[in-house]
Amino acid sequence: MRILASDMDPQQTYKLLTGIIVPRPIAWVCTRSEAGVLNIAPFSAFTFVSNKPPMIGVNIGRKAGVMKDTGNNILSRREYVVHIADEALLHPLHESAEEHPPEVSEVELLGLDTIASDFIDVPRLAAPPVAMECRLHQSIAFGATGSEFMVGEVLAFHIREGLARDFKIDTLALNPVCRLGGPNYATLGRIVTLRAVSQTGKTIIEG
Repeated sequence: MRILASDMDPQQTYKLLTGIIVPRPIAWVCTRSEAGVLNIAPFSAFTFVSNKPPMIGVNIGRKAGVMKDTGNNILSRREYVVHIADEALLHPLHESAEEHPPEVSEVELLGLDTIASDFIDVPRLAAPPVAMECRLHQSIAFGATGSEFMVGEVLAFHIREGLARDFKIDTLALNPVCRLGGPNYATLGRIVTLRAVSQTGKTIIEG
């Protein structure tokens, strides 16, 4: 089977790519609007881009040419919190993807408790095992649909007690939720550990 990219519309391309690039980590992003409304939404086009300073990137799309509330809030206030949800939070994570008017707070709607952040005005959720306070570093637009890759510098990591040792996360204990195509999710399943491989001039890779 061969599919030409030029033959697909943006929705078809999205469906295909989200089924191919799996599993994907989920950034559960909390923002505050100019009116003070707290927004929470999941994004699975998510990765880290720098370790000095620590930076993470989230791709935020548009719908019918209109930027999503999360993107508008980040561009406006330049502050946000990225959470990593565990399996216990799967349902509120999924429900937070539902679209609401900007004046509706998904945080309040889903009954999610918050804690004041240390360095930014946007609070973090209390339940997730990991929360990262971020300040927008750069936003870059890609493609014809106006999606923007928003890179934020992490100012502080909040990690549940017992999850980290010597800066290494116990991945099984973290039990993160992974995104698949459609309304489908997965957990880690079996983890395979291989020997460390060192390459001259490169970082040691640990399995």
